[in-house]
Amino acid sequence: MELFKKEIRVLDGAAELFDLPADLVAGLPHIEVVGSTHFYMERHKGILSYSGEEIDINGEGCIIRIYGEKLELMSMTGDQLRIKGTISRVEWVK
Repeated sequence: MELFKKEIRVLDGAAELFDLPADLVAGLPHIEVVGSTHFYMERHKGILSYSGEEIDINGEGCIIRIYGEKLELMSMTGDQLRIKGTISRVEWVK
């Protein structure tokens, strides 16, 4: 646990030094939800399951689960994805 705390302090220091967001330096997923119709994610590790009502995304150590209706994958690259539909809920699953 102590090692983990030291890693966080180093990452926070590097982010501050280079004036970068801490999540970017740590390689954490970046998520944006626009209203209830659009979902954007950077630094994903792939889609685990997909349907029009539920999408599970690998978020490196967690699963991001999106619930809704008429969910549709609009685009996906190696580290970014975009989903549209009527989003009712987004969960962070450990």
